[in-house]
Amino acid sequence: MTDPYEHAPGHPAPDVLPGVSYVMPVLNEVTHVEAAIASLLDQDYTGPFDVIVALGPSIDGTTELVERLAVVDPRIRVIENPTGSTPSGLNVAILASAYPVVVRVDAHSLLPRHYTRVAVEALLRSGAANVGGIMKAEGTTPFERAVAVAYGSKAGLGGGAHHVGGQEGPAETVYLGVFRREWLMRVGLFNEDIRRGQDWELNHRLRAAGGVVWFTPRLVVIYRPRPSLERLARQFFSTGLWRGELARRFFSANALKYFVPPVTVAVALLGLLAGILGLILTASGSETAGGILTIGFVVPAVYLLFVVVAAVGAARQAGVRSGAWFLVVLPCIHFSWGLGFILGFLTLTKNITAHTGR
Repeated sequence: MTDPYEHAPGHPAPDVLPGVSYVMPVLNEVTHVEAAIASLLDQDYTGPFDVIVALGPSIDGTTELVERLAVVDPRIRVIENPTGSTPSGLNVAILASAYPVVVRVDAHSLLPRHYTRVAVEALLRSGAANVGGIMKAEGTTPFERAVAVAYGSKAGLGGGAHHVGGQEGPAETVYLGVFRREWLMRVGLFNEDIRRGQDWELNHRLRAAGGVVWFTPRLVVIYRPRPSLERLARQFFSTGLWRGELARRFFSANALKYFVPPVTVAVALLGLLAGILGLILTASGSETAGGILTIGFVVPAVYLLFVVVAAVGAARQAGVRSGAWFLVVLPCIHFSWGLGFILGFLTLTKNITAHTGR
């Protein structure tokens, strides 16, 4: 089969390809990290490259695994990331890099073989500071497949281009990122005070400094969802908490779509509380006031209907068992993210890192 990107306009000749440094922060990822690194070593990009793994203080065997991989392949370099946080790991890896193109990699992601080649071509053709594409979630269990459907649907994460695709061109933000190193150094790398949402904040600074963030749907990265409801809830609460923090810091720069989950959560909870209060008042003899307040049950009922309809669609897409899980997964994502957003937006979050881990 002919490679559709082999003769893409602007594709540079092999002898002038810039060197690439893959930077990967890793903490307690023994299940996924080997496959993620293997996808980097298997790239069909013919320019020089190295893989820099910023290793946090893992306790699940990740350290021993990564160190063994580095011994076998000298292109893999392991450096210490004492804090274990994602932005600090990215920064120490970038500072340790030498090549002019920096490819951000996540331990939960698998890059397709043409990823770097297509990304560098787009970077050179567009003149962008950062190029990225689509995060395509794929699961191996019914639960993970339900989460994957939520990631790729408007009902789940709002249908952003980096989740569901779109036209190639300038964008607000992109998944992961393939950067010109000079631009990273110019704007000051990742903000280590921001544990989640640091991609969006960095892309915000790149655009403010005159750089272009470029989205291309030709870059599709496989992402492995969290394997349990508890880990999913923690992930989205943390993400929502930091999104709320960013919305407070950069209110005018945040799209209205980020406020939909917290508003939905607030309205649904208020409706439920009003309905319960209405039942209490009705039982105590205040039938008029109680009757009015019980109308509040309409709001959570409408939300429940929305979830059921979305779950039917998920069942058609991923199977009946995944559709059943979707009934739990979708509210988990909405309420974890929404509650986190509200807390992040309304508080000063002085001790926010203590509640969000990486």
